[in-house]
Amino acid sequence: MSLKKFIADSKMFEYDKYYRECQQNNRPFIKARINPSNGNYYVQIDLMTCDFDLNLNGQNHVQQLFESEISFLESNSYPKSSFNGYNVDKELSWFDGILPTRLVDFCEKLYDISQNHHN
Repeated sequence: MSLKKFIADSKMFEYDKYYRECQQNNRPFIKARINPSNGNYYVQIDLMTCDFDLNLNGQNHVQQLFESEISFLESNSYPKSSFNGYNVDKELSWFDGILPTRLVDFCEKLYDISQNHHN
């Protein structure tokens, strides 16, 4: 069985169960939920389930990942409502505007950054 790196489109009890699994396994909690106003995803990475934080280099990589998504949206003429902001922090970061077709790749990159760039 492969490692589950994120959870998407789930019920609250499923998010809660996955959060506890992440705590027990010292892994980041990455969740994605659909934004009903535009059909894109709000993605959040929470490192409070781990005994580590993103280091400065990791935060920079997350920032670059987020900015590349914005560039993709802009270069492909998606409506402004596709992107609704983002925030990068050592413990909790989020991005609002991931296209459904790009969700899996985006979340896997986010997970890999958290594993390779932490204190």
